[in-house]
Amino acid sequence: MDLASDLVLYSARAADAVAALPKQLFIGGEWVDGSAGATYDVLDPATGSVICAVADARAEDGLRAIRAAHEAQRSFAATSPRERADILMAAFRLLHENIDRLALIMTLEMGKPLAESRDEIAYAAEFFRHFAQEATRIEGGYQTAPNGASRLLVMKQPVGPSVLITPWNFPMAMGTRKIGPAIAAGCASVVKPAPQTPLSMLALAEILVEAGLPRGAVNVVTTTDAGGVTEQVIDSGLARKLSFTGSTAVGRILLGQCARQVMRTSMELGGNAAFLVFADADIDRAVEGALAAKMRNGGEACTAANRLYVHTDVIEEFSAKLAEAMAALPVGNGLADGVRLGPLIDAAAREKVHGLVSDAVDQGAEVLTGGEPLAGEGFFYPPTVLTEVPATARLMREEIFGPVAPIISFSTEQEAIAAANDTEFGLVGYVYTRDLDQALRVAEALETGMVGLNQGVVSNPAAPFGGVKASGLGREGGNTGLDEYLEIKYVGIAVS
Repeated sequence: MDLASDLVLYSARAADAVAALPKQLFIGGEWVDGSAGATYDVLDPATGSVICAVADARAEDGLRAIRAAHEAQRSFAATSPRERADILMAAFRLLHENIDRLALIMTLEMGKPLAESRDEIAYAAEFFRHFAQEATRIEGGYQTAPNGASRLLVMKQPVGPSVLITPWNFPMAMGTRKIGPAIAAGCASVVKPAPQTPLSMLALAEILVEAGLPRGAVNVVTTTDAGGVTEQVIDSGLARKLSFTGSTAVGRILLGQCARQVMRTSMELGGNAAFLVFADADIDRAVEGALAAKMRNGGEACTAANRLYVHTDVIEEFSAKLAEAMAALPVGNGLADGVRLGPLIDAAAREKVHGLVSDAVDQGAEVLTGGEPLAGEGFFYPPTVLTEVPATARLMREEIFGPVAPIISFSTEQEAIAAANDTEFGLVGYVYTRDLDQALRVAEALETGMVGLNQGVVSNPAAPFGGVKASGLGREGGNTGLDEYLEIKYVGIAVS
C-alpha cells in the first residue's frame, strides 16, 4: 500500500471511530448536553480542519458533575478493594482490545504518529493494571503506645471527591494516571480534559462504563472555559482534592484557589530538563537517549530534554550524530505509515517554537538542521538542532515543547551541574556517563524529582513521577501515587 492510499484508509477509519463516540458531557453515569447547549470544534492539527464538535460545558455543568461525584462518594468508597481492582483490570483489558481504534482517535485529535498513539494506549493501560494491584494493598498500622496505656490504630481512607485536570499531550495516559489511583482508593472524580483533545477521554469514559464502573464514580466535563468551570467546582466545597497536569502558571492559580478550601493538591507542572553528556559517555547510546528524551511525543512533553549540555571533548561528534539522526526522521500526518514526527498541537504552539528558535539564532546560535516552519497545511515544525546557543536565549529558560534540541558545551562536572540547576524548574534530568561515582554524584546533585541515568525515558507506572521547585507538588505512579488519594486517620484505643 502506498503512503497516499494508506493515509486515506486510516483517515476514513479514524473518522468512523470518532463518529461513533458520544460528544456530550458524562455526568452521573449518563451522557447529557451542556446546560447552555453550546459546543466547540475539535481540530485535526495535521490539516487544521474540523474533526467534530463536542459539548462545551459552563460553570453550572461543572457543579452538576461535582455534585454527582459527591453523591456517589459514600457508596463508591464502601466498595471492596477487590471490586475496585476488578474494575481497573477489566478496563486494562478493554484498552488493549480497543487499542487500534483508540490510537486512531488519538492521532486524529492530537497529531502524534499512530505507532506512538498505540504505545500511549498500552502505557495508559498499565496505570490501570498497576493500581488494580495496589488497590488491595492499602495498609494501616497498629502498635502499643510507648507508655503502654493505649493502642494506636492507623487507617487510610479515601480523601473524597477529586477534580482531575489532564493535558492535551498525553490525552489518555495522563487520564489513567489520575483516574487509576482515584478508583483504587475509592474516590469519585470529575475529569476535565484539555479542550484540544477531549475525544480520548470520552472514549475512556465509555470503556470505564463497560468495565463496570458505578454511576457517578467518574464524570467527564469538556469545556473551553476551563478557568470558569474549575473555579466553581473548587469553590463548591464538595471537592476534596485536585490533581493537575499542565503549566506552572496555571498551577499557581489553581493552588491559590484550592487554598481557599484547604484542598489536597497534586501538581505536575512545567519542566526544563537538562541532558548531560560527559566525556566518557557512550556517544552512540547518548545520541539514542537524546533522540528519545527530545523527540518522544514530538518534544511536546514536560520530560523532554530542553537543554543538552555536552562535554567539550565530545560535543562535535555528538552534535553531528544527533543532527543526522533528527534530520532523518520522516515528518507528516500521523495517520500515514512510517511517519516519526507529526504536527504540533496548534498554530500558537508552532509560532511559539519558531519564536524561540529565531531568538536563539538572532543571538548567535548555529542551525545544524531544521529551523524553519514547514510549508503547507497543518502545524508542522521540522526536527531542529542548534549549537553555540547563548545562555541568554529564551529557550534556555522557557519550556520549548517542540522538536528543537539546543546543544551547549561544558568543561567540568561542577559547571554542568550548576548549569543544569540554573532554572526554576526541577522535574527531570538526564545523565550519560560510564563512571559510577560520577553518575551518583551528579544524580544526587541535580535539583530534580527524577533522573534518567543512561536512559532517555523515565516514565514508568510503578515509579513515583513528579518534580521539585516550580515543577510541582506530590507524585503520580508507584505506591506513592495511591497515597495522594488517601487520608490518614489515627484512632487512640484506651486499654484498661
